Amino acid sequence: MNIPNLVLNDGNYIPALGFGTYKIRGDYGMQQILSAIHDGYRALDTSTNYDNEGIVGEAIRRSGIPRAEFFITSKLPGKYHHYEDALLSIQESIRRMGLDYFDLFLIHWPLPKRGLYHEAWQALVTAQKMGLIRSIGVSNFEPEHLDKIIADTNVVPAVNQIEIHPYWTQERMLLENKKRGILTEAWSPLGRASASLKEPLIQDLANKYNKNAGQIILRWHYERGIIPIPKASSLIHQRLNLDIFDFALMPNEILAITALNKTDGRINNQDPNEYEEFE
Repeated sequence: MNIPNLVLNDGNYIPALGFGTYKIRGDYGMQQILSAIHDGYRALDTSTNYDNEGIVGEAIRRSGIPRAEFFITSKLPGKYHHYEDALLSIQESIRRMGLDYFDLFLIHWPLPKRGLYHEAWQALVTAQKMGLIRSIGVSNFEPEHLDKIIADTNVVPAVNQIEIHPYWTQERMLLENKKRGILTEAWSPLGRASASLKEPLIQDLANKYNKNAGQIILRWHYERGIIPIPKASSLIHQRLNLDIFDFALMPNEILAITALNKTDGRINNQDPNEYEEFE
């Protein structure tokens, strides 16, 4: 599968579709990641909090594919938001994965009640200057969080990875990111066990385009300029999720899916202004 590339605001390229590794762990998990790589995924998304950086790195090595062909993302946990802790954590993550650098590194959650995310961002800026990270970004940041770190460092995040799916469409944040030149990634792009896959509208579109519901939703993300990061343990679903680049939704169909948004659509009510990250 040929996955298109998009250009980040720092000039680096990122694949338009990634593979999420949340809850994929152990040797069996490594085999799932290897299968995804062999199916054509090159953008692999992990995190220190996922406890699987080691198997992601091992899968990369066992794949036999040159490191330069991958786009590897990891994330900084909240307990390491202090500047020095963040720098050390980034170095530790790189060594755990057996890599020389990350293609993208994100602050996992802003945790504004702790008020340290600006220190974490300064550490990412430093790590980028040290050559440890090629592109730096954030996850789950609201406009006020973005504006603070940009004002503090004059460095704009390349990516903001946020929760987006048909029941939580994030029109506001998509516009806010775009206004600042930040590319949007979607975690849980299908929704976790989401009823959206069974929505009559999406089922009708799947029948129209001879696709499945997941492919329709992933294409909806792509058409909106969003990079979806779906997780799929099933080898069949891994392959199907890649097959979204041979058709296009109509503008009215994109709007119709977006209209499925719910005011209480978050999966676990994880408001970035309130949420205290798991550790």
